[in-house]
Amino acid sequence: CASPAMPPKRSVSRAKKVRNVALKRVKIGKKAHAPSATVGRSASYHRSGKWAVKAKNGGKFPVHPKQKKEEEKKTACRYYPAEDIPQPLRRRNVNKPAKLKANYAPGTVLILLSGRFRGRRVVFLKQLEKSGLLLVTGPYKFNGVPLRRVNQAYCIGTSASVSLDGVNLDKFNDQYFEKVKASKPKNADGFFATDDAKKELSPERKADQKTVDTPIIAAMKKTEFLKPYVSSRFSLSKGQAPHTMVF
Repeated sequence: CASPAMPPKRSVSRAKKVRNVALKRVKIGKKAHAPSATVGRSASYHRSGKWAVKAKNGGKFPVHPKQKKEEEKKTACRYYPAEDIPQPLRRRNVNKPAKLKANYAPGTVLILLSGRFRGRRVVFLKQLEKSGLLLVTGPYKFNGVPLRRVNQAYCIGTSASVSLDGVNLDKFNDQYFEKVKASKPKNADGFFATDDAKKELSPERKADQKTVDTPIIAAMKKTEFLKPYVSSRFSLSKGQAPHTMVF
């Protein structure tokens, strides 16, 4: 007789078989991590110890702040890029005013070597703190040199000097000589515009020039030949060597 038909076996996925499989303790010498019987969700949660972590932190899992990843060190390329990539240079230098030369003292007569008034002899008043430039004056009545700033690298110190008694120089600094930039319209008319008007000194600048020069002129008149010396222009003739001269 024919055997009765057997019902087909129900297939169970492998994931369900290994679900909630705990590890049981085994003696040394035997195979470790042997699977034990499946357990329920509640038992698995209790065995994991998560309930103790929650109870310790007020019923919530602790949240740890994310650590910042360390920046990766950039290594130099083995090959140069095909196109030049402009990179700004890091400038760490700080602008410091130049140290005043040893033979420069307030009242010393200097010889200008460059600029509009090159060859003129001027009186050194003081060194400005911010820029390190020298504040000088002609006086304007003798050689036409007004109050201006000059670089000490383009000056020659002489042995002549003038007394500066009664000269007040507190108001003179780098901001005093700053120029105000006039705003121009950004169009064709502003681009092709020309400043034909001659700029004139303000009455305040003229008054300051007179206030500074008055005591200096009075002191220079007391010394013989100092006025014509400052009024004349310095120049070299053929055969004169400046390194052999005593100024």
